[in-house]
Amino acid sequence: MKPQSSLTGHERSFPADDVIVTKTDLKGRITYANQTFLRISSLTSAQALGASHSIIRHPDMPRCIFKLLWEYIESGREIFAYVVNRATNGDHYWVLAHVTPSFGPDGKIVGYHSSRRVPKKSTVDQVIKPLYDQLRQIESLEADRKAGMNRAYDALQEKLKSQRMTYDQFVFSI
Repeated sequence: MKPQSSLTGHERSFPADDVIVTKTDLKGRITYANQTFLRISSLTSAQALGASHSIIRHPDMPRCIFKLLWEYIESGREIFAYVVNRATNGDHYWVLAHVTPSFGPDGKIVGYHSSRRVPKKSTVDQVIKPLYDQLRQIESLEADRKAGMNRAYDALQEKLKSQRMTYDQFVFSI
């Protein structure tokens, strides 16, 4: 189920001591969602469970960031990422997500766990929004969405390389 309402431009927030938690299977389908997630996204448990995590995807979120996220977690690494999500009514909310793979007794990845906190507004406004605007612009230069995503991904990697930083170093520096 995808949110059907148009974007409102209204930003939601949640208390700084709250944590949004979801768990997914290997395909990104939600297997657990805490009450904070349900409240901020305006989803019911029945709507969330079994749905693709992309149910809350906001169109302002560069696809190349999700490419990076999936590269990390599918290889067994954790990632921190700034993400703008969409509530079912079209409102949006920013999070600093910490996404980790979950491992079974045999050491194989069995799913993913994401904990999200409220990010610093100044970081989102001064660093993340301009960067994501630039990445979305690069993505839009290609007629093919996948080609656009890859082009923006490469641009992000070049930007990090020029600053002599890894993605992790960049996120922890802001």
